Amino acid sequence: MKKLIYPLIPVLLIVFFNSCAPVYKCGDYIPYKTPFTWSKNLKAVVSERDMLCEDLATRQKENAGLKNDITARDGTIKDLNGQLSSLTALHDDLQNRYNRMLKAKSDELDEKERLLIEREKTLIEMQGIIARQDSITRRLNSVLRNALLGFASDELSVEIRNGKVYVSMSDKLLFKSGSAAVETKGVEALKVLGDVLNKNTDIDILVEGHTDNVPIRTSVYRDNWDLSVARATSIVRILSADYKVDPTRLTASGKGEYYPRAGNDTAEGRASNRRTEIILSPKLEEIMQLIKI
Repeated sequence: MKKLIYPLIPVLLIVFFNSCAPVYKCGDYIPYKTPFTWSKNLKAVVSERDMLCEDLATRQKENAGLKNDITARDGTIKDLNGQLSSLTALHDDLQNRYNRMLKAKSDELDEKERLLIEREKTLIEMQGIIARQDSITRRLNSVLRNALLGFASDELSVEIRNGKVYVSMSDKLLFKSGSAAVETKGVEALKVLGDVLNKNTDIDILVEGHTDNVPIRTSVYRDNWDLSVARATSIVRILSADYKVDPTRLTASGKGEYYPRAGNDTAEGRASNRRTEIILSPKLEEIMQLIKI
């Protein structure tokens, strides 16, 4: 009998496992209580299979979780790639803007440097012109002092102020009280002055009339201002008409009583204020041209 059973065992196992496949399908593993009649070896094999199926189920769950993680991370990577793409585009845009700004600043600095060089050059030229004008002023002052030595100090004075030569002629030298007609001695002083001015044609001439504060009102002059203008005009006419000084170099101005150089509360102060100032200054065309540039 036993001899008949032993050869059938393999066949029975095949039939058994095939018949149990639905029960031991690892994907849907359900614990199964082995029959008491099974042999020890068979039970061990089945137990091992159960363990393997259980382990497989666990790993399948883990794999499913890992797949979900991978899917989620793929989405994250996709989002990060999108952000990276946006940031890269933003970086490129900012880099381009920076490059443009850098070039603009560089061009601006180049332009400022060019202007600075030009201004330094202009400043040097202006300093040269001013130095020449100062030289002309000093020379003119010396020439006039020597030419007008024949006149007393209370009649006429020559000095340099603010880069200009001031020839101050007193009322005593030039005019009678209340009159704009130049006296003989004053005409002589103007003749000497006219000779010097004609030899120095690069000098502009401003004639300013000044009075004291004693009121005047005549049929000819309404007030001291009117008189000061008339006196300055008389001197300008003599210089241009009699001594051929170019009229375009001459300017007549009346200051009246409003620019005193001494107090009007004394006779000496009032006498000092009654004056005509002939202000001589080097022409400024060169400097003005440089300023325009």
